[in-house]
Amino acid sequence: MATAATASATAATRFTRLAGVGLRRTARLPTAVRFQRRVLATTALLRTAELRPKEQGLPETLDYRVFLVDGGGRKVSPWHDVPLRAGDGAFHFVVEIPKESSAKMEVATDESFTPIKQDTKKGNLRYYPYNINWNYGLFPQTWEDPTLANTDVEGAFGDNDPVDVVEIGERRANIGDVLKVKPLAALAMIDEGELDWKIVAISLDDPKASLVNDVDDVEKHFPGTLTAIRDWFRDYKIPDGKPANRFGLGNKPTSKEYALKVIEETNESWEKLVKRNIPAGELSLA
Repeated sequence: MATAATASATAATRFTRLAGVGLRRTARLPTAVRFQRRVLATTALLRTAELRPKEQGLPETLDYRVFLVDGGGRKVSPWHDVPLRAGDGAFHFVVEIPKESSAKMEVATDESFTPIKQDTKKGNLRYYPYNINWNYGLFPQTWEDPTLANTDVEGAFGDNDPVDVVEIGERRANIGDVLKVKPLAALAMIDEGELDWKIVAISLDDPKASLVNDVDDVEKHFPGTLTAIRDWFRDYKIPDGKPANRFGLGNKPTSKEYALKVIEETNESWEKLVKRNIPAGELSLA
């Protein structure tokens, strides 16, 4: 296996053009040999089509968890083990909050296997003040580095979480679903001074997926949706007496190209994290 990994790594240097940063040379080991973790020898061996959510405890309780398990029933991390890239320009998206629901579910980044749980505040379960209108979750193998200032967005630092995804398709997904999506735009939300990217995407199995390929297509085929997403995330804390969130980059959604830049950079930050080039603090890498 070491011989195969060496041969693969030799061919893995690539050139990537990203919005605003020009041609950059990045040496990258293929997913199959990048990180040896736990019982899974490689993330490349993980068959995402066989992944399924497994509940533990009762919904809307402090003990409730949704784990991801593979075809053999073994727990895998929705953050670390699910590969980011799904091939042909698509990415894997892990659903935390199904559309038209209000329980604030999120990956437990400080627990082994990073299951999905309901967020708490002062020991109480958290809910949004109103339903979220889109499937919401994360891109695996991404991380918003809290030590890294983004010069494009007011010098804001990352929020120490995976990158958030707002999926605009018509189907209501389930907690723990792993979907293949294509990014369309990004919103640079600033939440209490922290940068909290929202990548707007659509599931490849949505009837309108072939019609939307960039930010302008969203406005054409989903009129008003980008404004609605921005306003929803801007205002959802106001009923709790907190100030509205702000948005950088002129308060506007970016192009798909810029969204891909965000995904690439946060994937690189995650790689540094799991290789322990950056201190993990309380984050679970297991």
